[in-house]
Amino acid sequence: MNLPWYYDFSCPYAWLSSLWVEDLAARCGATLEPRPILLGGVFRARGAAQNMAAGMVEGKARHNAWDLERHARLHGKAMAWHPRHPVRTVTALRTLLVAGEEHRMALTHRFFAAYWEEHRDLDDDAVVAAVLDEAGLDGAALVAATQDAAAKDDLRQRTAQALDDGVFGVPAFVIGGELYWGQDRRDEVERLLGGTPAAPARGGELAPTDFWFDYSSPWAWVGSLRVEEAFGDAVRFRPMLLGAVFQAVGQPMVPLHAFSDAKRAWYGKDLLRQAGASGGAVQWPSRFPLRTVLPLRVTLLAGPDSPAGRRFVHRAFRGCWEEDADPADPTVVAGWADECGLDGADLVARATEPDAKHALFAAVADAVGAGVFGAPTLVVHAAEDHLFWGSDRIELARRAAAGDRAVQGS
Repeated sequence: MNLPWYYDFSCPYAWLSSLWVEDLAARCGATLEPRPILLGGVFRARGAAQNMAAGMVEGKARHNAWDLERHARLHGKAMAWHPRHPVRTVTALRTLLVAGEEHRMALTHRFFAAYWEEHRDLDDDAVVAAVLDEAGLDGAALVAATQDAAAKDDLRQRTAQALDDGVFGVPAFVIGGELYWGQDRRDEVERLLGGTPAAPARGGELAPTDFWFDYSSPWAWVGSLRVEEAFGDAVRFRPMLLGAVFQAVGQPMVPLHAFSDAKRAWYGKDLLRQAGASGGAVQWPSRFPLRTVLPLRVTLLAGPDSPAGRRFVHRAFRGCWEEDADPADPTVVAGWADECGLDGADLVARATEPDAKHALFAAVADAVGAGVFGAPTLVVHAAEDHLFWGSDRIELARRAAAGDRAVQGS
């Protein structure tokens, strides 16, 4: 099986993927197809900002920086930004094409190291030539060849092919005609290629960990299917009103609406894949965005970490994301509570009282105070607090809760 891998030197996530993609392909008996593309051209075509981090709210930008540092440490690397990031990489990318396939991966690693480890200015032709010289090639001749129309057209065509494949960011992998985006999809890529990723560690004492969620988030739904298997009794379910958190931190109320069409389409497919892998399903709500104030208040009243309260959490998520039920309907919510051994009518009635309203206000304040900016978010309370955002960060959070310092550091 072939493994097409799209990348550009300017992306730190692509750099991280370069540290494992060859070994993964070899383990699975796959043929790696390195496909350099001009990421700036993809962003222009998709109407995305050239520097994605610049438009992030403070908490999200801080988390993403921590997340990059964690993943770099897992590969024995130190994460440090180029002082002029993003630096134009078009000449370096073209040299990969004019140098020939036999040199492509060696030069790919060399240019990634030059950008992310040595912070060299790849927008300077003399620097690019020097990197090529160090690799034993004729740098000046290769840089000169990048100015030929054929070299320019080659990179344009490869970038156009990436767009045709649905690429909106890198690293991107295409397997069986389906797109997989992100260096954090390594295990999924390995399984699709017929490999067996290492099983996550289990056992041992874990630090208390808060799982912040709102029923309005499909990714919180996916996370809720996984988090207890990973953490057991160490996890504490913490309901919050996500819209109020977004308002407090300056995040768009429906982040999906800010995505390009291609990115939004990919997220929809990825959601279905992730839910299915976790034993769930998704029926996109006809009332999206969901109004979840009532079930959140009921959750707080029931005690989200009592046995019946946890049953209610899972029942409400299932109603919202598998059954297209209306979480704002008191009869529906009362029925969910009754199914879980609770007094639904009483809880729904009490949810309208000031104490319940204030409890949800306080939960939002606690979430914002903990650094939460989205759902789901896990906050590991070890010697220091460590924040992990996303259902795909549960295993990293568990490692932090078990004391693994390589994935701590927030």
